[in-house]
Amino acid sequence: MLNAAATTVIPLSIAGKRITADTDTVARKASVSLGVNYGSDVQFFGRTGPIKYPYMAGDAIYNFKSGFFLYGSAVNVFGYTPIVDEIDGGAGYLFNYSKNFAGTFSYTHFFFMNQAPPVIMSASSNDIDFKNSYDWSFVKTSGTFDYLFGQANDYFISLNVSKYIEPAWGVFDDKDYLSFNPGVSMIMGTQNFVGRFSTENQGELYFNNHIPGLDVPPLFDRYDNGRFNVLNYSFKLPIAYNRPHYTFEASWKYSIPLNVEGALKNHKELFFNLTFYYLFFK
Repeated sequence: MLNAAATTVIPLSIAGKRITADTDTVARKASVSLGVNYGSDVQFFGRTGPIKYPYMAGDAIYNFKSGFFLYGSAVNVFGYTPIVDEIDGGAGYLFNYSKNFAGTFSYTHFFFMNQAPPVIMSASSNDIDFKNSYDWSFVKTSGTFDYLFGQANDYFISLNVSKYIEPAWGVFDDKDYLSFNPGVSMIMGTQNFVGRFSTENQGELYFNNHIPGLDVPPLFDRYDNGRFNVLNYSFKLPIAYNRPHYTFEASWKYSIPLNVEGALKNHKELFFNLTFYYLFFK
């Protein structure tokens, strides 16, 4: 994304990596970015829980001229008692290796509120994230390493190939434009967080896997969740309306989970996100 998206960083949220700005461009200018995001379901590194959790989230990001940034987000899962189910906070650094080669390094902590729904990511409360992206002009590639730790420890490698498309014509005047950024992603990693989630939510998983006539909960197969595997493939299509300081984006992602722990019964799913964010320059 250009213009309003240029200095926006994407913090982890209840849904994993939310799409609010698909860029790694570093602008050495102090700025504040505020965003609001709707998601059709909670997904975390290619995994979802047994129940759909539509949610709304708000983000605030402060970018320093030096490249350091601070961010926070608050998340509400629809249909549950807490007004805020999760609060995330973190810090990081944006840097350029060259004109086309950029990266980010960040740390995020997740705070889950009492009475919040049992989302799939709740076994992990900390994330260290290191991402590098290279713009080849015809496509953009990126590789991300995440180390999650808390009640469960996991590590992930995410690979992405995308193509940014920006038509030359404006929509209403010469200060706005549409942009498209289709992409393909693959996530590899461990899934100890799934085993922890299954252990802590056996009753809910039993209800969703219940076999009529059985009085005792069936024993779920044991999986080697510490094994490094391919977890997910996904195909993404974000379409955005952009003006100099703000962007409104609709995004569709078709997700194909692999090597799923049997108790979750994850299946192919289409996710939908709506995002609005505004960039203030100081």
